[in-house]
Amino acid sequence: MKLSTRGQYATRALLDLALHQGNGPVPLKDVAQRQEISLQYLAHLMTPLIASGTVSTTRGPKGGILLARAPEEIKLSEVIQQVEGSIAPAECVNNPEVCHRSELCVTRDIWDELKRAIVGVLESITLGDLVERQRKKDRSEALMYYI
Repeated sequence: MKLSTRGQYATRALLDLALHQGNGPVPLKDVAQRQEISLQYLAHLMTPLIASGTVSTTRGPKGGILLARAPEEIKLSEVIQQVEGSIAPAECVNNPEVCHRSELCVTRDIWDELKRAIVGVLESITLGDLVERQRKKDRSEALMYYI
């Protein structure tokens, strides 16, 4: 199972916004450039995040995008589900009617356990947590240059 670029890029973009929280709206082109994501693709990724209220936009010369809530309030599970949809590894987990064997299928039980485990991890991590992790990595990297 593999997370698509939609989930990866949306997470990186929102982390970028969280790192710049408090500086006002951030031009989308700046996020795209820092994260090495196509501006057109990033704009496309922002659509569901704006619609869900995770990100807000401001128009005008000093406009841009910003997190609509504090980074500590935004869980990775909601980000991934907003841009990816369900994270179930098999369609039968969300919709047992697609397979007449769903009730008796042991492998479906495993796929359901896998989904619950992934959701559990993503529920336990917020953008605020990622900001802390990023800042620790940045400090560690800076220290390496002085050693």
